[in-house]
Amino acid sequence: MKPLVVVNFKTYRQGKEAINLAKQIERVDGKIIVGVQASDVYEIVKKTKLKVYSQHVDYLEKGRATGFILPEAVRGDKAIGSFLNHSEHKLGFDVLKKTVKRCNEVGLKTVVFASSLREALKIEKLKPDYLVIEPPELVGGKVSVSESKPELIEKIKKSLKMDFLVGAGIHSYEDLKIAMKLGASGIAVSSAICNVKNSGKALRELIGK
Repeated sequence: MKPLVVVNFKTYRQGKEAINLAKQIERVDGKIIVGVQASDVYEIVKKTKLKVYSQHVDYLEKGRATGFILPEAVRGDKAIGSFLNHSEHKLGFDVLKKTVKRCNEVGLKTVVFASSLREALKIEKLKPDYLVIEPPELVGGKVSVSESKPELIEKIKKSLKMDFLVGAGIHSYEDLKIAMKLGASGIAVSSAICNVKNSGKALRELIGK
């Protein structure tokens, strides 16, 4: 089975740099999901054929909501979906539930992040399109979940009914192979691709191309 790969741009790249990164990713694999800042959605959709997701949206509706990102706004810019509940942008469960509902209403897919198996079991009930489990203590580090917590991946596989991805510290093809072998359907990465000089080369090495 070919792994699903999600690349979170975070705020490592914006504007022209984000577009350049997206083009490098597209040359390696055009089916990769990328999560970009809402301000970059339109240009990256226009200049690539990648599956572009906003890194966040809010559940509010049109009207008095200064400073919030409406699902309609990123959908209008042709985003396919949105990331929700990343460890760097946590949501209360009630807010997350409302936001997933709003995304469904406007036709946005959802990639929802969970910090633990316990949280993942709650999120599974919301029926997101993709569920990513990332132990927060490993996010942004150089030690991967595949290396340090392989038993967690096995436990997740036995506990969840839906497919899932894993992230946090993923930086090598070996990490990917271990995650897939233990039951994940893909991986989520960020700094290993976005925070290096040659992102295309790093991505090829990571996914074994």
